Amino acid sequence: MYRQGDVLIAPVAENAVPQALLYAPSVARDPRGRLVLALGEVTGHPHAVQGPGRLIRESGATGPMLLHLPEGGRVVHEEHAAITLPKGWFRVVRQREYVPGSVRIVAD
Repeated sequence: MYRQGDVLIAPVAENAVPQALLYAPSVARDPRGRLVLALGEVTGHPHAVQGPGRLIRESGATGPMLLHLPEGGRVVHEEHAAITLPKGWFRVVRQREYVPGSVRIVAD
């Protein structure tokens, strides 16, 4: 399991990936060709993966995402140390916080 700031990245066994998501459309890459896992609302710095792979949004605008890295990858962010990921599938979850009356994504 990996964590970079407010982003948690957990390995998922390939046989546990929902079949319907294997063919779901991928999230578009940013203009620099990266897979953006989360965009810092305060700084504008993204948690991003460079290299081959796919990012699939499971549900909702802030729902968890699935990341497929057929050759492994590297998660980068301007304010955090880079993380090297092995090849495989990963669930990407944004940290949430409770505020009276609701739960919201943590602003980075």
